Amino acid sequence: IIVFGSDTAIREGDLVKRTGSIVDVPVGKALLGRVVDALGVPIDGKGALQVDRGAERRRVEAKAPGIIERKSVHEPLQTGLKAVDSLVPIGRGQRELIIGDRQTGKTAIAIDIILNQKRSHLRSGTSDSVYCVYVAIGQKRSTVAQSVQIIAEADALGYTIINAATASDPAPLQFLAPYSGCAMGEYFRDNGMHALIIYDDLSKQAVAYRQMSLLLRRPPGREAFPGDVFYLHSRLLERAAKRSDQTGAGSLTALPVIETQAGDVSAYIPTNVISITDGQICLETELFYRGIRPAINVGLSVSRVGSAAQLKAMKQVCGSLKLELAQYREVAAFAQFG
Repeated sequence: IIVFGSDTAIREGDLVKRTGSIVDVPVGKALLGRVVDALGVPIDGKGALQVDRGAERRRVEAKAPGIIERKSVHEPLQTGLKAVDSLVPIGRGQRELIIGDRQTGKTAIAIDIILNQKRSHLRSGTSDSVYCVYVAIGQKRSTVAQSVQIIAEADALGYTIINAATASDPAPLQFLAPYSGCAMGEYFRDNGMHALIIYDDLSKQAVAYRQMSLLLRRPPGREAFPGDVFYLHSRLLERAAKRSDQTGAGSLTALPVIETQAGDVSAYIPTNVISITDGQICLETELFYRGIRPAINVGLSVSRVGSAAQLKAMKQVCGSLKLELAQYREVAAFAQFG
């Protein structure tokens, strides 16, 4: 039995009853502008969810869309960051990893992308609008409050759901938060709308899952993680997809964040998530301290499917940019020999 919440009131010999139901969370437009926990309970002090705004419930674990239900990524998701839109373009329905050491601006990039989606809501008609879900996993409460404040000050809270399982929450809630956030995003995807979900960050979810697995006496593997830690992330990220025209043409774009230790992208969790996603944006501490922000290492960053969704005008301008930057780095390194 896993306890979702405080265990202070539980005593030895207490009676436990089964509810006979699988964990589910509220989904729908009623959640927009709200801060909720991993079980969908509001924690922003604004009262209960407005049922009249169309709140329904969905299971946190759901099967990813099948091959026939999908369509290849072909629509661009504008991030508002020139370095991303030109060199590592992201398409709607793509999974693009944001990876880097701590304090390299991973969360800043994610929040900037949320703020830029405001443009899609200002355009006439809502068919192009992108709804955002920001999942904060294992972060300090002060950090989450700061992120909420930035989003609110930019008038971006109206199209954003914030799902927070903070560092003080039990490990089961930190493990569950990405799945409940994904269920909230899937509502928009399955109803012909577009959604963007950010998991900040999945390293902390893996640590919470390791905690639970070791307590359950499951045999540990590499770095003490259980054997199914790859499946933990693959079944989550496979739920991000671009639906076919027959199934509503909605999309769910996922931007998972992974924190590396001393720039080691070959560690267990980073390599797992790199292999699942459709490309990665690599951030470097050295570039960050040189004042190049976002501190994107263009040589290591790649978008495997996004170029198909890039705007023609952008492709014309930026076609040779990556090659020119690579040649510049080569010459810059050579110039240091003198």
